[in-house]
Amino acid sequence: MENDQFVAADLLLLSSSEPHGLCYIETAELDGETNLKSRQSLPETATLLDDNAAFTRLRAEITCEAPNNNLSRYEGALKLDGSQLSLNNSQVLLRGCILRNTVWCYGVVVFAGKDTKLMQNSGKTKLKRTSIDRLLNYLIIGVCICLDTICLLPHHTAEQRPCGYADGVDFLFIECPARAGFLLQIVMFLLCMCTICTIACGIWESQIGVKFQVIQPWDVFVEAIVNRQNQSGAIAVIAVLMFFSYFIVLNTVVPISLYVSVEMIRLAHSFWINWDQEMVFKDIPAKARTTTLNEELGQIEYIFSDKTGTLTQNIMTFNKCSINGRRYGDVVDEAGEMTEPLENTPLTDFSDNPEADLKFRFYDKTLLRDVKKRDPDCDLFFRLLSLCHTVMPDEKNGRLVYQAQSPDEGALVDAARNFGFVFLYRNPTSITCKIMDEEVEYELLDILDFNNVRKRMSVILRKDGKILLYCKGADSIIMERLRPGNDQLKQITNDHLNSFASDGLRTLCLAWKELTPTQYSTWKAKYHEATVALENREEKVDAVAEEIEKDLILIGATAIEDKLQDGVPDAIYSLAQAEIKIWVLTGDKLETAINIGYSCKLLTDDMREVFIIDADDAAGTQDQLEKAKTKLGSPDSPMLSPAADGIPRSKSGVTFPGPGSPTIHDIATVENGHSNGTAAKEMDENNICALVIQGKSLVFALTPAMEMLFLEVASLCRAVICCRVTPLQKALVVGLVKKHKKAITLAIGDGANDVSMIKVAHIGVGISGQEGMQAVLASDYSIGQFRFLKRLLLVHGRWSYYRMSKFLRYFFYKNFAFTLCHLWYAFFCGFTAQTVYDPWFISFYNLFYTSLPILALGIFDQDVNAKNSIDFPKLYTPGHQNLLFNRQKFFRSMMHGVATSLILFFIAYGAFHYSVDDLQGIQAFGTGLATILIFTVTLQVALDTSYWTYINFITIIGSVVFYLSLTLFMYSNLFATSYLGSEKKVYSSPAFWFTLVLTVVILMVPVVAARFFLIDTRPTLSDRVRLRQKNESKLKRFQVSAHVAGLTRPSASVTPTARRRKNRRSMRSSYAFSHEKGFGDLITTGTNMPGGKESGSVRLWGKKARRRTDQNGAGAVITLANAFVEESSPEKEMQEVRIVGATGDQVDGVLRPVVPVQITSL
Repeated sequence: MENDQFVAADLLLLSSSEPHGLCYIETAELDGETNLKSRQSLPETATLLDDNAAFTRLRAEITCEAPNNNLSRYEGALKLDGSQLSLNNSQVLLRGCILRNTVWCYGVVVFAGKDTKLMQNSGKTKLKRTSIDRLLNYLIIGVCICLDTICLLPHHTAEQRPCGYADGVDFLFIECPARAGFLLQIVMFLLCMCTICTIACGIWESQIGVKFQVIQPWDVFVEAIVNRQNQSGAIAVIAVLMFFSYFIVLNTVVPISLYVSVEMIRLAHSFWINWDQEMVFKDIPAKARTTTLNEELGQIEYIFSDKTGTLTQNIMTFNKCSINGRRYGDVVDEAGEMTEPLENTPLTDFSDNPEADLKFRFYDKTLLRDVKKRDPDCDLFFRLLSLCHTVMPDEKNGRLVYQAQSPDEGALVDAARNFGFVFLYRNPTSITCKIMDEEVEYELLDILDFNNVRKRMSVILRKDGKILLYCKGADSIIMERLRPGNDQLKQITNDHLNSFASDGLRTLCLAWKELTPTQYSTWKAKYHEATVALENREEKVDAVAEEIEKDLILIGATAIEDKLQDGVPDAIYSLAQAEIKIWVLTGDKLETAINIGYSCKLLTDDMREVFIIDADDAAGTQDQLEKAKTKLGSPDSPMLSPAADGIPRSKSGVTFPGPGSPTIHDIATVENGHSNGTAAKEMDENNICALVIQGKSLVFALTPAMEMLFLEVASLCRAVICCRVTPLQKALVVGLVKKHKKAITLAIGDGANDVSMIKVAHIGVGISGQEGMQAVLASDYSIGQFRFLKRLLLVHGRWSYYRMSKFLRYFFYKNFAFTLCHLWYAFFCGFTAQTVYDPWFISFYNLFYTSLPILALGIFDQDVNAKNSIDFPKLYTPGHQNLLFNRQKFFRSMMHGVATSLILFFIAYGAFHYSVDDLQGIQAFGTGLATILIFTVTLQVALDTSYWTYINFITIIGSVVFYLSLTLFMYSNLFATSYLGSEKKVYSSPAFWFTLVLTVVILMVPVVAARFFLIDTRPTLSDRVRLRQKNESKLKRFQVSAHVAGLTRPSASVTPTARRRKNRRSMRSSYAFSHEKGFGDLITTGTNMPGGKESGSVRLWGKKARRRTDQNGAGAVITLANAFVEESSPEKEMQEVRIVGATGDQVDGVLRPVVPVQITSL
């Protein structure tokens, strides 16, 4: 393999281009971390290097564990030349890693395909179906089972009845089918009406039909089955035949066109997502990779999100700093107040620095000015940043790049580089930097590396006979080790740290001291003795380092921003307002995850307590969960204190309104005046807490004995963060909620480590990020950034669910209204399964006459526009409990259709029966009834349409026109049909048109009255927002008319001022806390490089740097001004203008309408 290549299988590392068989990998696909990790081959195989002949002679045998999903463990043995060598995880490159900072390496595949640890953590692909699909299937299966049970009843009832055919309907022409056809309609949704017709047929045959055997004898088919004298048996045969005949006649209640129409609507909804220009990021559009889950996007209750690459950009940026009590990095407006940088805020110009990073952004020009003045404090500050680290330099495309063990450390070294302190290369004994165009070399004596206990790192250097110690680390650690005195500087720096932390920045302190040769030599002897100790080596090394790292001199502090993706806090806030719970599942460290939680407002100041579960055993985990459960029931529980977890906390100005907080989103209730959100039921407004659990504790929490306790505690918390979790644990957490909460879940991620939870969740969303396309390929929907999830759910998801629910309600209504006319007609045709409509009309009803209006409604309809859907997230909550389509809504639609068919049939029957115009006969009655039905259901879909487009107008009016035209054509002389001429007789009758108008009025007036009554007395949030939207539209039209009429006066220009920065709560010094042990040991021991200072990829840069210095001289510069001017600010500034006035007021010179309206423009 070569540098930057993707590892496609689990490999045992044999050799590499680096000394001693070392190589570096990035494991972002596995655990979400972008920092480098080292792997080292066995010394016995490292000597093979890249000698192909040596590899051909290699004879070895590998014995290893069976394939499993444990990413942190590998157990095996290598039998080589008669020796048994132990293998562990440090010699294995797992599938999903990327080779970094290593020219080449050789390895042997130990696991491939589905046996790799990455694939072992990936769940199985399952067929995903929406809750609406499942509900429809349950309804259909339930009714079919009911019909299969009841269909036996006619046999028992018909035994006492004779047989015959109808009389008694003097104006209707009766046709008796000789044989009933059989058709298996398992997917059809039939009611028990066919059973009722069967029973009624048996009764009618035994009471009336038996009298007509002289003129209408039984069919030969019946006589072939039973004897003519066996009347009970004949009645039973006829009744059973009628059962299946009505099974066919009534199957149009749920025809196959329902499923076809549903798929067409879903396909259109997918196109809306694909074509949405508001969800395009860097030419990457949102994409619906499935067409069957769109409406379920409007019913999400739980979101499970990855952190790295999903919420964040994987980019750390140097944002602010404090140097000797002076604060740098703030953006100040004309009034002298701190603001957020705007898009047009000028950047600091680094064009005179040829090594500057083109992507580096800094707004405070005073820092660069002081650096150029060679301010001693600034010089010491950046000199420390360029020397105190374990970063490895590299060269790509002629530019210097850094490979850091931590993104934070890389950001600090990169910041020093931009201010003229460029780290060039290193070897085990020296570090070389270019400071203000002058190359300076320091002798490296020791590196005291980071670990979780020390929370700091130091380097000891010698320059010009002086021995210097540079140290950086957590503020609480550094402050304890400062030299007594200078309390004012300490207090000022501490205030700056508090301010940085409240802005959501990651902070650490810098300090230094000068050592005497005697002091260093004495300490060095103790340090060497500790490093060779056979017992408790790490503790002894830390104790010796403690002796030298004291009496330090404070330099200042740094503030790094772990850059979130654009719009993440706003998206999380809106989704939380929609009563969607968000869980973050990440492989990152505890402190890093908590810091991001505060930055993205998932964790906020108004939370009463943050419970941290980090026990190492089952008993401890259960005890911590029990305590959390007890505190959740006690509203007087104290806040999480610094003493409790060692994490300083600070108050900020940003609050996250709880479920009970009065917001603009609570202007109305969700559904008929009652709140239907599940989150409000589970969590009291005074009990706002969060849960953070470590992966080691999650192992025990997910056991059958403890999973319900964990789920109960997590459900009572607003936010849940699971850190240090494996891909399989992510899937188990999603599956736990999916199984026990019966809620619709969504998982979103961008890497291969997120594939398992994406597959398990009801809906998987992949982000086209920096970690490859594995998550996208396994997802149902793909987007460019996390912020688009808000629009995907609140707009497209809600519209899809709203449209599909309205479509299904109307579809069942119109088919019940159409089909049940056959039932009422059965009472007049002797229950002989005679149809009341023309067979052509039955075939075309769902295919042509009523399909297009309902398709237009299902594709284009919307109750409120996209802007209001986002501004009022509470509109999303009805989907959580299927409030728009459920069994109750289905029953209402069914009853509406039954009532419509009843009124429609009997009004038409009475009118035609007693008509003075010659309208009697089945053909005239069927034609008139069909026409009234088409007008009724078409007008009903017009009433149901909330958003009118040209297509709606064309389909609604066109359907009626098409029906009338096709009827006139089909019943003309061109076709031989029994309905020939019936349409002319019906349409030329005034009685028919009066009947049509009367029927439509009787059916529509109650519907219109009920809707006006409900909107006036029990308006939903959707009703109120729609009214607000209508008033805003009227106001805009009024302003335009007033301007045209000259009623406006010139308004004073309003210059929006930049919004003041709001503090964000953060974890102090999370950089130091989250940093793992670096490459200090590898550097100082020379394991990662040969003795010379020019090694590996560093050799290329060192030679090039010296050659460039010799050629260009001190005065040569590279102009980079254009690159800094052209870039736009990553954060958009919100500007607020309010227009408020009472009725009749003039606001900005515009007359306000009668209805007072408040417009807030953000």
